[in-house]
Amino acid sequence: MAPYTGIPLSPAELSYLHSSLSETPPIRPDGRSATAFRPVVAETDLLPSANGSARICFSDGTEAIVGVKAEVEKSERKGAGLQAQMRPNPDDIAMGTNDDEEDEEEEEDGADGARKGRGEESWVELSIQIPDMRDDDALPVFLAAMLTEALLASGDVKDRLYINSRFHWRLYIDILLLSQPLSYPLPLLSLTTHLALLCTRLPALISQGDEDPLFNDDWDASTYLFQRDSTTGKPLAKPPVTLLVMTVGSNILFDPSKEELAVADAVVAISAAQTEERKDGDDGEEGMRLVALRTIDPPSRLTAAGVPSTTTTTNAKSGGGGGGGGGATGGETLSASEMLKRREKDAGATVWRPPRGGVSRGLMNAMIKAVVKKGGLAEEVLEGLAGVET
Repeated sequence: MAPYTGIPLSPAELSYLHSSLSETPPIRPDGRSATAFRPVVAETDLLPSANGSARICFSDGTEAIVGVKAEVEKSERKGAGLQAQMRPNPDDIAMGTNDDEEDEEEEEDGADGARKGRGEESWVELSIQIPDMRDDDALPVFLAAMLTEALLASGDVKDRLYINSRFHWRLYIDILLLSQPLSYPLPLLSLTTHLALLCTRLPALISQGDEDPLFNDDWDASTYLFQRDSTTGKPLAKPPVTLLVMTVGSNILFDPSKEELAVADAVVAISAAQTEERKDGDDGEEGMRLVALRTIDPPSRLTAAGVPSTTTTTNAKSGGGGGGGGGATGGETLSASEMLKRREKDAGATVWRPPRGGVSRGLMNAMIKAVVKKGGLAEEVLEGLAGVET
């Protein structure tokens, strides 16, 4: 029995798509170039009860909405439970404990506004809901893991949640896919989360040091999670984005559609974030950096192979098919076991063969460079999203 893939394409159609995408330049079904992104419709600040929210709709009808909610949580001091069980050393009391010195250093760093490296991964919680799917199904769990990995690997999100040594912000990111996942929804969810985090605002902090946090009641005085330039109003830093890249032969295609994923040789999810601010004269440096990389098993591996009628056991037993050959080649009649071996080894003529194997190192390097290089796909996507009012 042929494997079920959910892709209503025959082997002949799959072969036609694969050969079209293998051309130079590739011929995509929707007429886009190899580096073109699908048109999107985006808006922000649509959920009044959330600290930040965004909605994006792709041209194929897939739509997602993201809400970000923040709450103050008390930080757990590392090793507090172990220290409570141990009696203090008199020598440490007389000489002054190391904990006091660490607290003084934390206060000095907090006064200077240094938060780098202080955030923890547990401060960010992300969940995805997809229609007709359970929360513990493979697709939402895998998508949530990839998005969380990119947000935590960059460090741009968790470090901004630090308030003082006793309290921190806990961020809840709720993602809802409003439509059925017609194609792999990872880029849609990533871009929507990116916009929602950009427009996330937190109440202005009034208290100082390690005091219990006290905030300003005026929402107009709230600050953005990703701070902005006071003159231009543009974000000084941006959260990472995760893009989907696929290969067909030696061609690299960005933002693949459902039909293109059905014939992909390899699919890779590349997460990129902005580098630190460059000084004048450093135009040669890359504007993006790689923060996460995941290979995705494409649905093309589950497609059914197209085998001519002359290489089936039915025609072999009957002494020939419509071509009059009677077997796989030149009138040769094959037994059922020999026919199975030949099909497993992809020997003989076939209309469509599902891709096997992985991607070469050279091609993988080219895919990463095309995304993170200066003026590459990641920068183009961020420039396009910058036009959305946040």
